[in-house]
Parts: sequence; structure tokens; C-alpha cells
Amino acid sequence: MNMNLGEKIKKMRIGQGLTQAELAKRIGTTNRAVSKWENGLSYPSYPNLVRLSHTLGLSQEIYTEGKKQTEKPTGMRSLRELYKAGCGPSSSHTMGPEKICLYAREKYSRADAFSVTLYGSLAKTGMGHGTDRVIRRILGENTAIHPDYETQKVHPNTMEITAWKDNTAVGSVRACSVGGGDIEIEGALQPPIYVYEHTSFARIAAYCRQHAMPLYAYAEEREGRGLTAYLLDMWKTMQSCIRRGLSAEGILPGGLGIERKAKYLYGQHHMDESAQTKENRIVCAYAFAVGEENAAGGRVVTAPTCGAAGVVPAVLYYFREKNGFRDEDIIHAMETGGIIGNLIKTNASISGAECGCQAEIGSACAMAAAALGELLHLTVDQIEYAAEIALEHHLGLTCDPVCGLVQIPCIERNAVAAMRAINAVTLANFLSETRKISLDSVIRTMKETGDDISGRYKETGEGGLPRTGIRKCNEKPLSAYAIFGRKKEICKGLGIFTKKMLKIIELY
Repeated sequence: MNMNLGEKIKKMRIGQGLTQAELAKRIGTTNRAVSKWENGLSYPSYPNLVRLSHTLGLSQEIYTEGKKQTEKPTGMRSLRELYKAGCGPSSSHTMGPEKICLYAREKYSRADAFSVTLYGSLAKTGMGHGTDRVIRRILGENTAIHPDYETQKVHPNTMEITAWKDNTAVGSVRACSVGGGDIEIEGALQPPIYVYEHTSFARIAAYCRQHAMPLYAYAEEREGRGLTAYLLDMWKTMQSCIRRGLSAEGILPGGLGIERKAKYLYGQHHMDESAQTKENRIVCAYAFAVGEENAAGGRVVTAPTCGAAGVVPAVLYYFREKNGFRDEDIIHAMETGGIIGNLIKTNASISGAECGCQAEIGSACAMAAAALGELLHLTVDQIEYAAEIALEHHLGLTCDPVCGLVQIPCIERNAVAAMRAINAVTLANFLSETRKISLDSVIRTMKETGDDISGRYKETGEGGLPRTGIRKCNEKPLSAYAIFGRKKEICKGLGIFTKKMLKIIELY
């Protein structure tokens, strides 16, 4: 470890008059852990780096020093925090900010106005994701929103809300939307509740073999009876989303002119269509249905995020229809897939702004592969291999939504990942005895890859597909005014776009 980080943590702690025990209590860890950090014997985990930043005011530079050298997590949270129902299009840019705004509105209930500053990915792609609409729906239509493109925060999805009363600031809230709809609020940090003591697939698999239980039974043992009822509600929401998406037609909101395709895809077939082609078409139709509902702001289930919400339900819905699986079977599959998603969330990330689309679509594909493996009664080793294949072949995938909208390439990526999950299970069924790489190692690699990917390719709209230019049928560049539904003059008057953003959108 770079001793400088430990020394700075100690200096900041002492400077604020805190003992090691007091700091440990504030961030939800142990006195021993703080002591080890300060003495260079271990590294703060990513969540603890966030909490240290909030509690001690550590800078972005200090965060970066320890970012790639973190300690192993001490546990995993409930699957209820992985699978969550909410409105799209983005768990990190709409669901998370919604929670933060609700918290601020409740905390400062007597305020007569609010202003919001967005940082990082929230600033650069928040308007396309609908962050502004969520903010104004909760805090008021006249809420001033200021994107800050320059200031670096500990997490790329950081926002600050200032409460006003009679033109005087009465308080503020700073928080991070850390992915999957989860948030971290400065000054309101609660110690994490760990449901699972095991944080690697190797340890979970060993436990399951020792007790002769499948992976889903491990989840039920740790979470209790309430988990199955909760996941049944999530499964019902997934099914409803697919059915709505298959019946809907028209153009998706946002200005790109993207036509809904799920209904068309589901209803098309060739006279000589093979069984394999039909399977691909139907699975893709289901994934498109969820992706389009999400893009339209419909109700979806994070699996593990809104942007990747179509992969798991598409695979499960197809095989339920094909093989007649019971809801109980589907719940077992969701539990198994959830364990994989939880491992990725705990040891790496499910945030596109932090690790790119490999963290979202890659994680969803791995979850779907594991879930299908459970449905088809694969062994624990085969399920691990299926998830490993699914995640491995998404390594390095960038998060580059055009205009910040969860449409291009997001919707198609859900469909491709759903097909890839099925293929991963097929391969694992035959080749699991020959594999050389563990799922745990691929998860670590995904985190390292995400750390190394340029910020231009992590949900900022600064690199990748957003820079290629999107054209209409008439081959003229799509106007930025059409994308955002406002003219430049109006945008300036509302104070929404900075000069830099106005300059950026002229490129489209």
C-alpha cells in the first residue's frame, strides 16, 4: 500500500478530533480495520473509500491512490438490494437521484426552493437519462440544475442539493448514486447489513458442496422465507413489463426517433424459419420489450440495473414459455442468478459510470446464464462456468449511450446478451471440465479493466458511439435541439446548459 494514504487518513481523523473507534462507527466498520488502514496493513474497500471521503472530506486524489488496491469485502447484502422495481430509464441516473431528492425534500420540508449541482456522468449524460425530469418532478419545476463538468468527485455519479428558504440557503445534501438504484448520502451513512458472509464463488461453492445444497438453497438459507415472496413480486413485474413492451408501438421519447421494435420482431417469421432462428427472434423480442419499456420510463426490475434489465427476464420468460417451468423454478433461478450479480456488485461494480457497460450488460448476462443453468439443473461447476463465459466475453465493453439516452446501443445490447447467456449455458454444459479460469478471477479482472478504461467511455458521452454522429433518414445530422426538445435560447434562459455543453451538443 502507498503509506501516504494511511498517513492522510490518520491526519484527517486526528484533525477532526476523532478516535479510531469513532471513525469506525461513523463509516460502519471496526476499530481494527481503521488501525490497519492507517498502519498500511490493508486497504479500504471501495464502499469504505466513499464513506471515508464523505466523513473526512478526502480528495479525489486520495481516493485514486487507494482505488485499485482495496481490501476484500467482509460480506454481501441481500438480493432485495439487487432486484428492485422502479421506473426507467436508468437505475443510476433516475432511480438513485429520485431517492436522493426524496431524502432532501423530507429533510428540508420547510424549504421553498431547491437547486441541484450534478457532477461527472450525471452532469454529462443526466439530461438524456431523464435526471432533470426526476429532479423537477420531486423538488419542483423551477428547480435550478447546474451541470459541473470539471470538478471531480469521489464517485462519478455525485449530486449536491441545496435547500433555500426566502432566498437564503438553509442546508444541503451531497450524495452518490452508486449503481443499481443504491445511494450513499454524506452524513447519513448507515452501517451495511451483510446477509452473506461469503464473498467469493469459491467459498460459496465449497459451502454448498459441504452441505449438499444447490445455490438457490444457499440464498434461501441466508435470507429467510421472505425472499421467495419478494422475488415472486419481482418476477410478476418482469412478466408485466414484457407483455406491455410486446403490445406497445410508436416512437420512443428523447428525440432520436427510435421506433419500438419488440412487437414487430415478435410477430415476424419466415416460412422456413428454423427452431434456432425462432428462438433467437423470440428471446430478442422479449429483451427489446423490456429495453423499450425502460427507455420510455416504464416500470422495470433492476437485474442488476435498469439499462441491463432486459437480459434476465428475456431468458427466463422464454424458457418458462418453452418448457413450462413453474414460478417456483423461476424464483430458484433468480436466486442463483442473484448470487452471481451480488458477487459482481460486491467485488467489482454494476455501475456503467464506474466500470463501463461490462459492469451492466456483462453482469446481466452472467446472471442470466447462471439462472438458466439452475433452471436446466446444471451442476454448481457448470453454473460457475456459464457465468464466467458470459462475463468474460463482455470484458472491456464501454458504456457509450448516444445523447445519454438508454436506447442506442443499450436496447440491442440487452438482446445480444440474452442470446449470449443461452450460448454460454450450452458451452458450459459440455466443457466445464476443461476450464482454466474461475469466475472469481474474471470478476477481479472486470474491476481492474473498468478502473483502466478512460472516463470518456464510462457513461459520459465523450467517447465511442456518441461521437460518430447520428443521422436521420434524410442523412442530415440530428439536431441537438431535437434531442433535448428545447431551443438553445430557452436552454440558456433556464440555465440548464453550460457553455461547454452547448458547444458539445453542436457536434451532433
